[in-house]
Amino acid sequence: MKIRGAGRIARAAVKALEDYGDSLEVSGGRDFVERVREAGEYLKGARPTAVSLPNAINYVVLNLEKEAKGVEDVASLKAALKKYCESFVERSESAVEKIGLLGARLIEDGDTILTHCNSEAAISVILTAHRQQKNIKVFCTETRPKGQGYLTSSKLAKNGVDVTLIVDSAVNFFIKKVDQVVVGADAIYVNGAVVNKIGTSQVALVANQAKSRFMVAAESYKIAPKTFVGELIPIEERSPEEVVSGEWAQENKEVKIRNPSFDVTPPKYIDSIVTEVGIFPPEGIILLYRETYGLS
Repeated sequence: MKIRGAGRIARAAVKALEDYGDSLEVSGGRDFVERVREAGEYLKGARPTAVSLPNAINYVVLNLEKEAKGVEDVASLKAALKKYCESFVERSESAVEKIGLLGARLIEDGDTILTHCNSEAAISVILTAHRQQKNIKVFCTETRPKGQGYLTSSKLAKNGVDVTLIVDSAVNFFIKKVDQVVVGADAIYVNGAVVNKIGTSQVALVANQAKSRFMVAAESYKIAPKTFVGELIPIEERSPEEVVSGEWAQENKEVKIRNPSFDVTPPKYIDSIVTEVGIFPPEGIILLYRETYGLS
């Protein structure tokens, strides 16, 4: 949890892969590629729900494998690995900026926005609208149990946004004042369902009942390819000690504690998914998936 946010996790993973590759001392190209591939598989296991991580690793490793065919010079392969790692990081950072510009189009002057967790892309949308001189107000949920909302509200406030921090359970109390919810995503199903921080699906349900618009801001590399054939995205569960103290758990051993980190928001509760390549209704994500992977 030292690195939070799917985009940040993906960039950290490819930078780690680059550092690892640079440190390798092997005799030939085949050994180099195999060691990098093994390291990539190890990194993929760090955060099972954040699809951006395996997608980032796959982008780097697959491109390296293509370039490595018939090449045994390790120095040239290290340079290729560095190139693809830096390419992904640049693409990822650029995507956040583009999402901000596109998403801000959907923010109207005078809107009150609610955001959940700590998403680079969602923050980019809100800050871009603010810099465009749109008069906006923002509610940030605490996002228990790790309190990512403290990070979000602090960043928005330091950039001059009118922001109010609320407890997660107060969303329904404030939702009638909210014109639009803006959240990020850790993964996107091909059918337009979105995996995001636990509590997002409840926020979406409440927003739907209140007729508040619901925007997901996410990079296109967060689409999970395996969901095209019906595979489910695993939901990570974290330590009970994020919820209660170890002392309390020992004193109440009969109490079971569950701490899922993410949930799935159905596409019917989502109005728009804003990516760096365009704004899509949830049903349109299948088109982006087909274009990305060259499927007819």
